[in-house]
Amino acid sequence: MPTDVRTPLNGNYSTISLRPLTPHIGAEVSGVDLNEVSDRQFQEIERAWADWMVLVFRDQKLDAEAHKAFGRRFGELHVHPLNHARSGDDEILEVRTTAQSRYTAGDAWHTDVTCDAFPPMASLLYMHETPDVGGGDTLFADMYLAYEMLSPTLQAFLEDKIAVHDGAIPYVGAYGVAPPSGEDYPRNEHPVIARHPVTGRRLLYVNSGFTSHIKDLRPKESRAILDLLFDLIATTPALTCRVNWAPQTLAMWDNRCTQHHAVWDYYPHERWAQRVSIVAETRPAA
Repeated sequence: MPTDVRTPLNGNYSTISLRPLTPHIGAEVSGVDLNEVSDRQFQEIERAWADWMVLVFRDQKLDAEAHKAFGRRFGELHVHPLNHARSGDDEILEVRTTAQSRYTAGDAWHTDVTCDAFPPMASLLYMHETPDVGGGDTLFADMYLAYEMLSPTLQAFLEDKIAVHDGAIPYVGAYGVAPPSGEDYPRNEHPVIARHPVTGRRLLYVNSGFTSHIKDLRPKESRAILDLLFDLIATTPALTCRVNWAPQTLAMWDNRCTQHHAVWDYYPHERWAQRVSIVAETRPAA
């Protein structure tokens, strides 16, 4: 593990309080009502988010409109590619798992909707119901640190590589939901090593949920390298923080520099949340 693991330094806040979940990723925020966020509080939330990547807000009584209104403070709301097959609000993704569910959304390491040309820069998940027996946590992994854990030789090799991200992998292959008639799910190319548009830091930008292959490599070469990178994320607890959910909790994460895994360890019990996501203003770039 690198010796220069970052401890965020912008820790002086006057309108919110933070409790870190780990030294490098994740913090719980207190002292704010998301129904009434002042401009000063919003500035400090944005600064904390840049530092910690994952922010958790407890005891927030939000209806759908308040949830969306807070999301819109960050930008345009995203419409999920699967919402064509669902009724309801296009700007809200329902995440509900019951005893009858064949799968639960996000039960593998991934970054949200990287098949889009402009993948969401942020997602904000609001929890309504949690299993009475416990479980249903979400793990988040730091992709800055994942990049730093690679050898300089592998970093240099991957620096100019481009990967293909295909929405059919999860939406058809895992979930069995066909695209709209006559259409395909999004499929786009992004750099394997990207640079965060706000912090300027390099990060690993491939994920097992959407990334099909690395261009200009033979299939076995691409598969071997992707499996190595996916294995690093899946088997390195030091990359992660863990969010333990309770009703009326909202978590927001920077989708540009994290991955997450929603743990389905509560079958046959139920879990219900709603998510809004924010469209990025720029494409991932090296």
